[in-house]
Amino acid sequence: MSTATEPRKNAPAARAAAGPAGTAGAGAGAGGTRPRKVRGRHERSPLASAGLHGALIAASLVAVFPIVYMVFISLRGRDGWTRPTSAEGGLEISNYAYVLSETEFPRWFANSLLVAAGTTLIGVFVAASTGYAISRMRFPGHKSLMWVLLVTQMFPVAVLIVALYNILGDMGLLDSYIGLVLTYCSVSVPFCAWMMKGYFDTIPHEIDEAGRVDGLTPFGTFYRLILPLAKPGLAVTAFYSFITAWGEVAFARAFLSTDSMLTLSVGLQSFIGQHKAEWGYLTASAVIISIPAGLVFLLVQRNLVAGLTAGGTKG
Repeated sequence: MSTATEPRKNAPAARAAAGPAGTAGAGAGAGGTRPRKVRGRHERSPLASAGLHGALIAASLVAVFPIVYMVFISLRGRDGWTRPTSAEGGLEISNYAYVLSETEFPRWFANSLLVAAGTTLIGVFVAASTGYAISRMRFPGHKSLMWVLLVTQMFPVAVLIVALYNILGDMGLLDSYIGLVLTYCSVSVPFCAWMMKGYFDTIPHEIDEAGRVDGLTPFGTFYRLILPLAKPGLAVTAFYSFITAWGEVAFARAFLSTDSMLTLSVGLQSFIGQHKAEWGYLTASAVIISIPAGLVFLLVQRNLVAGLTAGGTKG
């Protein structure tokens, strides 16, 4: 009887003695294969990341290639565009020298700069004032005005030219910079006012109340307290107004007839003949024209994204 029960009594002791060794053996066996890492929900596999980066690089090359090619052709001489891959001739600045010294390009450039600056100043002031009024004041036709600002963006330029031509003719503003600036403002202000309204909605109304407590008029509150907080929105408005006037063709061609008042978009058409286009001069002009737009973008780029996103959060 004692012999039969002896192994049972010794079994727990044997298991206790063998426990560490058994555990070590199991650990060694488990350590031979690492546990598989579970990828997070928003993590991409290496193959997907490589494909995404490849697609982004390809898209960037497609976007940059026309600009690089334009600069290259502008440095290849007057007829260099006919043999872009040829090693003859090398790179030169003869196209730039001709455009700047032998044509009316400097005058066109100054005219365009004047029109774009006027459009930017008036557009920013009117759009900011309109956006603030719609955001803070509730007057009869408030919602209707908001819809009107949107609907005006739906009309194509071809539909507006005849109506605007007749209006400017009745006002005696045809063939004048003022008429052209007002036309560009009628295009840029509706979008900018809607965007500024959305941006002003994000500014607390308590700031307006604090201005009234301090004795400021509504315009004083707007100018001294609200506008400094709306720099991103103003940057977007200024950039959009400038670009609207800087590269526009249809209105400038229809409303300007005096040669000394032509803007860049109209003046460059003199490089296009009946049977041939001077692509060397056109590309050199295009490179010069892009410089002011690039400078304006560099000045407002810090506030550009913030202004667009904040202006689109509320409507």
